[in-house]
Amino acid sequence: MTSIGIHDLEMATGHHVVELADLAEFSGVAPGKYILGLGQSQMSVLSEDEDIVTMGAAAALPLLERNGTEGIRTLLFATESGVDQSKAAGVAALRLLGLPSNVRVVEMKQACYGGTAALQAAVGIVARSPEERVLVITSDNARYELDSPGEPTQGAGAVAMLISADPDVLEIEQANGISTTDVDDFWRPNDSTTAVVDGHLSVGAYLDALTGAWKDLEADGGPAIADIDRILYHQPYTKMAKKAQQRLREVTGEEISTALNPGDEPDGRDTGLTTGSIYNRRLGNSYTASIYSGLTSLLDHDDSLEGRRIGLFSYGSGCVSEFFTGVVQPGYLARRNPARAEKLLDQRVPVSIAEYRALHAAPHGTSDDQVTPKVTAGPFRFAGVTDQARQYEVR
Repeated sequence: MTSIGIHDLEMATGHHVVELADLAEFSGVAPGKYILGLGQSQMSVLSEDEDIVTMGAAAALPLLERNGTEGIRTLLFATESGVDQSKAAGVAALRLLGLPSNVRVVEMKQACYGGTAALQAAVGIVARSPEERVLVITSDNARYELDSPGEPTQGAGAVAMLISADPDVLEIEQANGISTTDVDDFWRPNDSTTAVVDGHLSVGAYLDALTGAWKDLEADGGPAIADIDRILYHQPYTKMAKKAQQRLREVTGEEISTALNPGDEPDGRDTGLTTGSIYNRRLGNSYTASIYSGLTSLLDHDDSLEGRRIGLFSYGSGCVSEFFTGVVQPGYLARRNPARAEKLLDQRVPVSIAEYRALHAAPHGTSDDQVTPKVTAGPFRFAGVTDQARQYEVR
């Protein structure tokens, strides 16, 4: 059987950045509550002329420049912070990227799990037609109410992936474990630009879903925990990955290390918990892109992955989860360049807390007509709304 998986991937984020130490000072709490308690140091913030479309297209552009567009007949755009209740965000991205009209475009939604749903759907498409490639874009802008408990876990990010036969980066293995439960731990009402979250309930739902998905993976003939070399988790904040690792350690009985912070002494076998959280510490939550930002970080900072198996746990509130595995391909390092991502993060423009709060209160592309100021340095911009239709420009 032909191997199928991630041939290449690329990351993007917003124009601005907020230091969580500054937010902690403004909120009257110790910085350690965010930096150590949540495992976050920064959060990306979009400018007024950015959204999930411009960010997702910005992630996809260098991917297409490197790999070309031949064979791409499907674009799957995964997001839980969609900009339209009907039209897929990927349709606008298709135009910005200059893709042809003979490409099917669909938006995938199930909270943070949507990116993995798109990935698995893409694998199925390529299995049917191995000559085709599928462009998957995961892009989200995580926003909560100001002064709410969820505020320091906000963020913005996108990861684009090219799914193909005989991939250069990661072969996706067939076995998977799934756990779905109807739980009201997190949602975003239709008339709201911010999400509603029950943090305590969500942590419990996440960990229970991990237990269920792992047991289902075992039942589906998946690999033993001892045969999984690295493990990645969805990271609404990086400390959640540590909690997940602790739960998996309890469920499997395997002494996998729960050390998360750089410099922490490992308390078991190292599965890349620290390496896979480098970018997410600085991005904040990126919803559908979160686990794939973690994958990007791991691939960029671990040069010993060739032939190793990675376990990935994808969680989407509400809730749907999946534990699946992939094998890193020979020569994957030729596809990676950590300097690209570091430059992307370093070039973000810092904003004060007052400036950030003003951006948070901006219209965010509601149906009212508006023209956005020209701020972003990215290749695409959200130009505003005309007659209730969103307008996009190539810079």
